[in-house]
Amino acid sequence: MSVFYREAGAPDAHVTLLLHGFPTSSFQYRELFPRLADRYRVIAPDLPGFGFTEIPENRHYQYSFDALVHTVLAFTGALHLKCYALYVFDYGAPTGFRLAMARPERVTAIVSQNGNADEEGLGDAWAPIERYWREPTAEHRGTVREALNSEGIRWQYTVGAPNPDMIAPEGYTLDVAMIARPGNMDIQLDLFPDYSTNVRLCPAFQEYFRKYEPSLLAIWGKNDPFFIPAGAEAYRRDNPNAAVEFLDTVHFALETHVEEIASAMQQFLAKTVE
Repeated sequence: MSVFYREAGAPDAHVTLLLHGFPTSSFQYRELFPRLADRYRVIAPDLPGFGFTEIPENRHYQYSFDALVHTVLAFTGALHLKCYALYVFDYGAPTGFRLAMARPERVTAIVSQNGNADEEGLGDAWAPIERYWREPTAEHRGTVREALNSEGIRWQYTVGAPNPDMIAPEGYTLDVAMIARPGNMDIQLDLFPDYSTNVRLCPAFQEYFRKYEPSLLAIWGKNDPFFIPAGAEAYRRDNPNAAVEFLDTVHFALETHVEEIASAMQQFLAKTVE
């Protein structure tokens, strides 16, 4: 397979590995990169099934969160990344936490932006997806499929925004084009029910935080209907080294508050990895 990734910063600088969420790609970090690359080596791969990562059909890749983390592990090995801070968002959170459990010695710090490690952080917007993973019928699959049209994807970017028209269209327009590629919709519909494995792993994620107590910043768009503020607060229960910050914005918080997030990250990473 060919993993597409974006990279910036000095080759010998401390690495920050950014893992994107659904339904986007490393493109979501386009505005964050230049705000971090003066001090860090910033790397963001496109996960399998997303962005410009290419997997030949004859590879028979099984799209699951286990598979995603195996690919990320192979990717970090190919780039010889021995230690890194993690920035995780949405799908990137369970992928990153699985990575951290597999290689705890490599993780120097974690920034979670609207990425859960606790079931209580799942909001009501998950209801149709939860029905689908509990009863993976054609009807429930069809309901989720219908929600992934262009308006549905734009809604994920804008719901909860004080001024939705201020959110630039490039991100969700690219996502719509990517999900419309032949076969990609079915990849996404296969991954949705597998998210239930992440819910079952929440106790293991929490045990990781209790055991290793990594420096962690949970920075959250508090108007997110998918990953609600309770998910951010939950980090404090399991990790004394967790700090929580809320922003008056949406699920895709970088679309509206990249300056605030970059500033918070710079301060956080300066105290934890330098």
